[in-house]
Amino acid sequence: MSRYFSWIRRAVRFDPGFRLLRESAVTTAAMLAAYGSALLIEHFADLRVDVVVQAVVLAATAARVQLAADRYDRLLGLAVLPAAAAGAAEIGRLMTLHPNLADALFTLGTALAIWVRRFGPRAARAGGLLVLPLVALLVMPPDGGPVPGHDHTLWVALIAVVSGAWVALFQAAAVRTGLVPAPVPTPAAPAAEATAAPEARRRPGVHTRMALQMAGAVGGAFVAGRAVWPDHWAWVVLTAFIVCSGARGRGDVLFKGLQRAVGAAAGTVVATAVAGSFGPHEDAAVVLIFAVLALATWLRELSYAYWAGCVTAVLSLLYGWFGQSSDDLLRTRLAAIGLGAAVGIAASWLILPLRTRDVLRRRTADALAALTELLGAPGGDRPALLRGRARFAYGAAQLELLARPLRAERRTLGLARQLPGGAPSTNPYRADVVDAVAACEAPLGVLVDGAVADPALWSDPRVARLNRAVAANSAAVRRAIGRRPGPAYQGVRARIPRQPGAAPAGPPEQLRMLAALLAVDDALGTMAAVFGDPPQAEAEDVEEAGIS
Repeated sequence: MSRYFSWIRRAVRFDPGFRLLRESAVTTAAMLAAYGSALLIEHFADLRVDVVVQAVVLAATAARVQLAADRYDRLLGLAVLPAAAAGAAEIGRLMTLHPNLADALFTLGTALAIWVRRFGPRAARAGGLLVLPLVALLVMPPDGGPVPGHDHTLWVALIAVVSGAWVALFQAAAVRTGLVPAPVPTPAAPAAEATAAPEARRRPGVHTRMALQMAGAVGGAFVAGRAVWPDHWAWVVLTAFIVCSGARGRGDVLFKGLQRAVGAAAGTVVATAVAGSFGPHEDAAVVLIFAVLALATWLRELSYAYWAGCVTAVLSLLYGWFGQSSDDLLRTRLAAIGLGAAVGIAASWLILPLRTRDVLRRRTADALAALTELLGAPGGDRPALLRGRARFAYGAAQLELLARPLRAERRTLGLARQLPGGAPSTNPYRADVVDAVAACEAPLGVLVDGAVADPALWSDPRVARLNRAVAANSAAVRRAIGRRPGPAYQGVRARIPRQPGAAPAGPPEQLRMLAALLAVDDALGTMAAVFGDPPQAEAEDVEEAGIS
């Protein structure tokens, strides 16, 4: 019994309030509805069973893409998804008739889905939907049957509409009933403080580089997969796509690539052993497939390894359901997973790579820009305060996406320093920046709530003086990130005159505001320790500015 409660406690820590579990339940309900609808359509229209598999895949993946979508995004999704599904169906036909052309179109489609993200959050969600039917093509086992006609494409588009509609319906109902929180709109990014350097402007943008990396990964996986395993090339392509998708720097893609490869290999081994217990077209295997998919959607945020393991386990069970022996394919599948992971990692590292430190600097600077805007807002301007807090929260969330590889680096380097002969170092870790930015959210909430409730607090002399000092330190850290000359960070806590052992005096509301500002400044000190001091201005620059 104690073990059971221990598992419950760990689950609560991983998923406070079981929000992710509730979202997983909504996704599972949409998948089951799409599955039942596709079965009816497949039966009455005498279609191939692959439309049923595609319906489930589209519902499972579209639910994640549309999780933060508003009503306009959902309507856009109902238009994009069937068009993308029709295009993917035509590419599927070409894979038998003209494989080289089909491979090129598939590669172009995956790259385009990433490139369109440069046009904003709505385009990013449309790009996410655009690639889903292409991924569904890689899931189906080869059946060796006749090539479907163009009428099959129309049925596939209808299946996509049905799957997307079920996802939209269940998610809207879950938000309306309070089962899952309403999506938070993405705040507009604060204006850039300075124009980019000429060499930075000449470089391709982040999304262009990621699109080229994806094209290299998928294209290379097609070449390698068809050359080594002509009948099972899809496993190489699927793994390369999964490893390369969403790469946020070389460290991130290496970390996720290894996690996904290990998870996929483990899931394949376990599912191979389980799949032997079921015969072809056995209903119990279908029940197990849905159970594993539900588990995958819940555990995805805990680790990519769980997601990859569950998804590849589903693929193994699916192949067994179609009557293909899992035991005979185990070694081939494991080798294909390893090759696909290597291709995906190599493409992200070699094709216009995104350095993790550059991504960390950019996203930290964006979060601090929102912090500076918040600290400079007038106390009585409630919309400006709330907008600044929302922008900072968004910047912190974007920075948190880099946290896993950086925290793994911190654990590894910390262990190395503890080993005999390990080189001691006083330098902080890059993961400390992520933690420091996250530590600012609670005190900023205190500041905003206090200023909204009593605008006079924001203009209180002690609060205003400390606010200006913290804003100056925020600007100093931003200068250090951008390597721009200027004053360095100077902690304000040490500059506050106070008698030893004396308690701070003042109204409780004022003391809370001061404590929140000090907490933010302490976090800025952690960031300053990681990024260092900004460069000193040259003497002639100081004279020209009239400072000397």
